[in-house]
Amino acid sequence: MIKNSELRQDLVSGDWIVIAPGRVKRPRDFIRRDAPREKAPIKNCPFENSPENNDTEPYLVYPNKHTWAIQIVENKYPAVRHLGEKCSVVSRRGPYAIQPGFGHHDIIITRDHNKNFPKLTKSEANLVFQAMRDRYLALFNDKCLEYISIFHNWGPTAGASIYHPHYQLIAIPVVPPDVTHSLNGSRKYFDKHKKCVHCLMIEWERKEKKRIIYENDGAIAIAPYVSRSPFEARVFPKKHLPFFENTYDHDVAAVVDALQNTLKLIYKNLKDPDYNFFIHTAPLKNKEDYKHYHWHIEILPKVAIYAGFELGTGVEINSIDPDTAAKLLVKK
Repeated sequence: MIKNSELRQDLVSGDWIVIAPGRVKRPRDFIRRDAPREKAPIKNCPFENSPENNDTEPYLVYPNKHTWAIQIVENKYPAVRHLGEKCSVVSRRGPYAIQPGFGHHDIIITRDHNKNFPKLTKSEANLVFQAMRDRYLALFNDKCLEYISIFHNWGPTAGASIYHPHYQLIAIPVVPPDVTHSLNGSRKYFDKHKKCVHCLMIEWERKEKKRIIYENDGAIAIAPYVSRSPFEARVFPKKHLPFFENTYDHDVAAVVDALQNTLKLIYKNLKDPDYNFFIHTAPLKNKEDYKHYHWHIEILPKVAIYAGFELGTGVEINSIDPDTAAKLLVKK
């Protein structure tokens, strides 16, 4: 654990961040101390509808419409829309490239109004990821799509406008910039060292034993050495697996177990903060180009706010040493 500030460079992106533990008197100052989370009433919740009563037919329902546990539906207020058989085409407007907002924006709804991901049973949590993968594969061969993003927003400061737990999938005709940076950085490292950069991180964390939050036979959750925000966590399958959609069930189950247990520790030791988690995986096309990549899940608890320096420079200041963050999260 460090006492003075350090600049650390991310192995993948090359970006610099600042670890500045002197900016807080006590690391536990980040722990939520206000009133318990306000639960929205079930009455009038838009996600309480059975699949039989939806305005549109669900894409997928588990196990069936009568005893549903999960349903996947089109977002009523989508960020992008499906255009049928026609793909969007890039055009120019002055100096700018533009194209129609083509894609899919789906909602994966779990039935219980008050059970977010860490509160699900193991089988329920695995079913959520089965649903994610099934919908991913259903869209996989759409020639108009380049990338599918899967994520979860928990709480209003994380962008969740509805309390009822749900997960989102957005499929778009471009590869997002943050994913592109991750792909390019990991490719650059592989070309130079002939080794997966994420595999190297896992090996080093297992050797150091300072920032491991949770580990099982097939997956590991860590507080990254170059953490951009307090209590950031990442979950990796231990095997080198570039593609979420091609991962075997037992490896997905190991990742789900690590994700659930990490979120349980965040819930317990940070007193139920809002958070986001999202999957970073390789794009849909040209799969031969991405064998160097290693899919993973990033978790970002909402316990800090970016200010002028971060917004003006792109250099994040993290006031919690990742060693300290991991120690606080695994505290019994």
